[in-house]
Amino acid sequence: MTTRSVSGSGSGSRSRWTLRVVGGFALAALTLTACSSGDSGDSSQKSASGSSSETLSGTVTVFAAASLKESFTALGKTFEKEHPGTKVSFNFGGSDALAASITSGAPADVFAAASPKTMKTVTDAEDAKGDPTTFVRNQLEIATLPGNPKKIKTLKDLTHSGLKVALCAKEVPCGSAAQKALTAAKLELTPVSYEQDVKGALTKVQLKEVDASVVYKTDVKAAGGKVAGVEFPESEQAINDYPIAPLKNAQNADGATAFIDLVKSAQGQKVLGQAGFLKP
Repeated sequence: MTTRSVSGSGSGSRSRWTLRVVGGFALAALTLTACSSGDSGDSSQKSASGSSSETLSGTVTVFAAASLKESFTALGKTFEKEHPGTKVSFNFGGSDALAASITSGAPADVFAAASPKTMKTVTDAEDAKGDPTTFVRNQLEIATLPGNPKKIKTLKDLTHSGLKVALCAKEVPCGSAAQKALTAAKLELTPVSYEQDVKGALTKVQLKEVDASVVYKTDVKAAGGKVAGVEFPESEQAINDYPIAPLKNAQNADGATAFIDLVKSAQGQKVLGQAGFLKP
């Protein structure tokens, strides 16, 4: 009898021990499951947060050479469409004046200049972030009234007595390029006016205030039938590189980077190429 009692007692102890062990494993399993679920939730929140931080918003302020007006305006609309909640605000003008504004503290996120020289004004002042990138090039052309009534065929024709010509100011990239072309042709030309940007020089022709002006091919193309264009070989020695850079004090740094990426992308290059710009 004693033996059976002892044996039964031992069996009961082992059963109770087994239940405690199994219960412990079950509790551990539940704990692990709960932890795993918690981690998964945190991960998804982090993922959502990361995705949200990459979403662009706000205004991207772009200072750009006047010759970029048509193509950049088109790219600005594309940018806003691809990034709902953003707006691209442009300030177009002579690159030298834009550079001076930037170094004087004007708020801007991106600077696209019509020459390395004017970009250097900004980089020398340490107002650019990183190294500028050349994204297109541009070549000069003579703009005349529709039908070219003065029969202008060469750069030398612009020096003829009685012909009224407008040039960009010498400190403006298009003016500097025009002077380089004139020097290459060993010509001297005194215009009736110096304009502060290439659009100003082109407008002089459109308003019939001058017979011709030296502008970029892109501006002649953008004007459509309002002017006629005359190519001249000396322009090949005065092609301008166009650099672009984000600015150090950009209020929308992410937007600036994204806009520059669009300009340099295949899509951006296609728009610029259709406007008449040359590949970098």
